[in-house]
Amino acid sequence: MVTEPVVRTTAGLVRGIVDPTTGMRTWRGVPYGAPTHGERRFRAPRPPEPWDGERDAGHFAHPAMQGTYGWNDRVKGTEDCLVLDIVRPDTDDELPVVVYMHGGTFLTGSSHEKVLQGHRFAQATDIVYVSINFRLGVLGYLDLRSLGPDCVGNPGTMDQILALEWVQDNIAAFGGDPDRVTIMGESAGAASVTTLMSSPVARGLFHGAVAQSAPAAAVHSRIQAAMWVRKLLDGMGLSRLSTLQDLREVDGEELVRVGNSLLIRSGELPYLNLAFMPTVDGEVLPAHPIDVFTANEEAPVPLIIGSNSGEASFTKAMYFFSRSRGRAARRLLEVFDPGHADAILAAYNGAQTRSDFAELIADAVFWAPSVRLATEHRRVADVWMYHFDHAAPAVKRLGIGAVHTADLEAVFGEPFTSPAGILQRLGPQSDFETVSEMMQRNWGSFFHTGQVGEEWPVYGFRSDDAPGRATAVISADPKVVRDPKAEKRRAWEGFKFTSWGSGRPEILESLTDFLGLDPEDIP
Repeated sequence: MVTEPVVRTTAGLVRGIVDPTTGMRTWRGVPYGAPTHGERRFRAPRPPEPWDGERDAGHFAHPAMQGTYGWNDRVKGTEDCLVLDIVRPDTDDELPVVVYMHGGTFLTGSSHEKVLQGHRFAQATDIVYVSINFRLGVLGYLDLRSLGPDCVGNPGTMDQILALEWVQDNIAAFGGDPDRVTIMGESAGAASVTTLMSSPVARGLFHGAVAQSAPAAAVHSRIQAAMWVRKLLDGMGLSRLSTLQDLREVDGEELVRVGNSLLIRSGELPYLNLAFMPTVDGEVLPAHPIDVFTANEEAPVPLIIGSNSGEASFTKAMYFFSRSRGRAARRLLEVFDPGHADAILAAYNGAQTRSDFAELIADAVFWAPSVRLATEHRRVADVWMYHFDHAAPAVKRLGIGAVHTADLEAVFGEPFTSPAGILQRLGPQSDFETVSEMMQRNWGSFFHTGQVGEEWPVYGFRSDDAPGRATAVISADPKVVRDPKAEKRRAWEGFKFTSWGSGRPEILESLTDFLGLDPEDIP
């Protein structure tokens, strides 16, 4: 086999390598878009600029510009981050394609984090694996149109769409089948998946979807985005009359540094109001994904979706007194939908114990929105839902469970490569291998056929002899349960995930002048 595979893309030749450790062909730092700095900041991405000769694709490129949250407030990465990495077996077979979008709260992360490099994953599932970088934080996930029209509402999402267009145009040259493309992501990457499923601009660019631990409600309304734009200007010491051009002239690192500090300094975290998310812009994202799915207007492609048993275990240490936990839970719920808060709190016993509080937070962010999407999507395509419950026995005895990101190590077959891997070391490696094999077998079947294994039924409807809503519990002792946590699921029915700010009318009132709108005109 070749040792330096050369492939022609629409922009020029790229020379990859065959990794000496894994034996997989890989191309790294391949441009799918042009530079986005300077006058291109906040604007829609463009295809890559052509180059002459062979471009060296044997090394990873810099990630998107982002904070490091260290003691010195250092910023790393580059604005010109529209690159992707490709891994595939060292064969000439035509294979299905997986396009992966990393997580990181739309603030951090990269295509080549150790757990996401994809060599074992691509080998086990026999695919062409594509992992992409895209703009993050203030550069990619803040709608700045309240400052003027010379920008786009969703730069990061548009980057992802451009990457999918690049895959359609180029992946056949790498041995990938452009008619069998699955989009996949975890956490913010999973929210990217559900956002792309809701975008008419992305329609036809993929044929299946995997959303792991998706905070599907994490989407800005126009008013939310405007609030964060105002906070950004204030944080930078700029006038609220500043323009987009003013922000284009600011040093990129300073812009990112201030942007990343907003969440901590703003006091908005208890309201689940994050500074950076996709925005309902009426074009790339015409409506909130939950509303799009409810109308059955999302991409009609098969979907795997689920969450982990201990997504929010860290919240058990947040409040010392039970009444403080109850108040915090109510505050979180009422900012979305004051009318449903009592029913949900009752389902979690008032959310006053540490366990009930942590479960409510995890369900509010990950489980309940995912159930809502699965419930609606089963009307237009097959859905498989899972509950990842693999954790070391010692970890479960502590009441922690499978923490956020724990599923990544298993599905990628890369133990001890993420923060969750520290806890994995407390359990037997044989259990991890069992869980990893199960996930890779089912995910691989999905990539190749659009179906998972026969032992995992679809998340279907009630029948005469079954309650429906089949959910695979992924652990060393796997099983299928029907309609898990039914009482809690019913409590969340009708909850308005798309109405952030309903319980904070003062926010709406304070922003009317900034937006130049009548209060009645604000959605």
